[in-house]
Amino acid sequence: MNILDTIKAQKLKEVANLKAQFSTSFLEEQPLFNSATHSLRKAIESSVTGGIIAEFKRKSPAKGNINLDANVVEVTQGYANAAVSGLSVLTDVDFFGARTNDFELARKNNTIPMLRKDFMVDEYQIIQSKAMGADVILLIAKILNKKQMQSYINLAHELGMEVFLETQNEAEILDNLDLNFDLIGINNRNLNSFEVSVENSIKLAQLLPKSSNKIAESGINSLETIQLLQANGFHGFLIGEYFMKEENPAEKCRNLIQKLL
Repeated sequence: MNILDTIKAQKLKEVANLKAQFSTSFLEEQPLFNSATHSLRKAIESSVTGGIIAEFKRKSPAKGNINLDANVVEVTQGYANAAVSGLSVLTDVDFFGARTNDFELARKNNTIPMLRKDFMVDEYQIIQSKAMGADVILLIAKILNKKQMQSYINLAHELGMEVFLETQNEAEILDNLDLNFDLIGINNRNLNSFEVSVENSIKLAQLLPKSSNKIAESGINSLETIQLLQANGFHGFLIGEYFMKEENPAEKCRNLIQKLL
């Protein structure tokens, strides 16, 4: 069993426990459930600061502890002040070290688009995401079948959220091009071996229509890397560890964006 299989199995148990505690009716009664959403796609399309999606992440299976004690409000507000296009906030506790109120605090203190970064394996999580105030949900092609993805996309759109589809290889792109996702990410990290290669994004980007909102993920750690990816048709860049490993993630983010101007 690889790490994704392990995470998916744990996530299914987690969702079952949540369903037993909180009904979907309860989620739909939460104050943020009917709140207006902010478009990450439009923010990236109109960005003059590089289309950066800055991530708040405490740890990961690939890198272990990254910044366990980071202050989510300080970091995400700092990212927003640096003029990022959007925020990505991990909500997985077991494998990524999220605190249960990380997303809530980030949402309460920021008005820019926010992606809920987690492993969606059940429609319940889509409804939960809207109740949390998410603008965008992540769907990982490697752990979902096409029927599930289309169902989740339809539900997310009905609730006013956008969908970020994460892919990692040629089959995941070609098999799902006809889905009506809003953003498509190519992950440079092999989720089985954890090896990172930016060449993966460059190679796979050629399979996508020019009209696709292409986002590169993982291994983005320099101005030169971003410029190379931009030259190959990428519009946005999801960056987490490169910022979060620093004592002041927001300052690292701000310095990178200033170089992009």
